[in-house]
Amino acid sequence: MSESSQNPGQKSGQSKGVAKGAKESFWDPIAGFGVTFRTMFKKVVTEQYPFEKLPTAPRFHGRHQLNRWPDGLEKCIGCELCAWACPADAIYVEGASNSDAPDADGNSQRFSPGERYGRVYQINYLRCILCGLCIEACPTRALTMTNEYELADTNRADLIYEKADLLAPLLPGMEQPPHPMRLGDDEGDYYRGTTR
Repeated sequence: MSESSQNPGQKSGQSKGVAKGAKESFWDPIAGFGVTFRTMFKKVVTEQYPFEKLPTAPRFHGRHQLNRWPDGLEKCIGCELCAWACPADAIYVEGASNSDAPDADGNSQRFSPGERYGRVYQINYLRCILCGLCIEACPTRALTMTNEYELADTNRADLIYEKADLLAPLLPGMEQPPHPMRLGDDEGDYYRGTTR
């Protein structure tokens, strides 16, 4: 087939391909660098973390906390609903029964107002995704999330928080459990808010 018998539209298609190739190889990199050049002269916002810490949002999901009643008893009843709700399987709870019978020293063995309490409570922050599903599942609002977000550590074992690490600190007027119920006659008084 001779050159004169070729389709005239074929040459124009080849010229469009050459024009497209030139655009891709020349103009596209310049357009990409345009973003860089536009932002080069804007004022830089530098965070001075960790020296200047900005406050978090009020409902920020940070480190967990096990709350207490005003007399110091634990709100956790060891129901394990938080562990069941956790999608990352980061929570481990072992419940145990409370007892009003005195121990060998004559002290009460009650840790919470209910029948049970969380004897073992662990959160593995290597697995936790801080989603907040555990606090939604808690029937007594024993588990909440604080605004503390600095959870990094150099040792993996230190990122498994035990019950002692998670319990809220004792405030003035609170007594370290175990002790008898001080705010009511039964757990219903605690949960209904009809305390003494």
